[in-house]
Amino acid sequence: IYGVIMAIIMVSRLPSQCDWTYTSITSTDDQCSCVVISNCYSLFTTGLTVGLSNLFCGICVGVTGSGCALADAQEASLFVKILIVEIFGSALGLFGVIVGIIQSQGVSG
Repeated sequence: IYGVIMAIIMVSRLPSQCDWTYTSITSTDDQCSCVVISNCYSLFTTGLTVGLSNLFCGICVGVTGSGCALADAQEASLFVKILIVEIFGSALGLFGVIVGIIQSQGVSG
């Protein structure tokens, strides 16, 4: 879900298309400027940030969920305590989305 939200935000911030000319070294109006290339890399790192943070969030929830199931089988009073740890682990994905939104705000239109 977070990836879909970030995809919608990032599509609205895509820079205009560039006509690449690989043969000329001189700068003309139809070539991409450094600002456009920088904006593209900024959106790329935004996607990486959100994707990796949600990957680690999923790993964290999987590990703590497995530990929660094993701990609950041995002692039922530990369930709520480990569930709180799992909620904090799942907040990593939300933090990644917040950082991604902040990163995408730096893209100039």
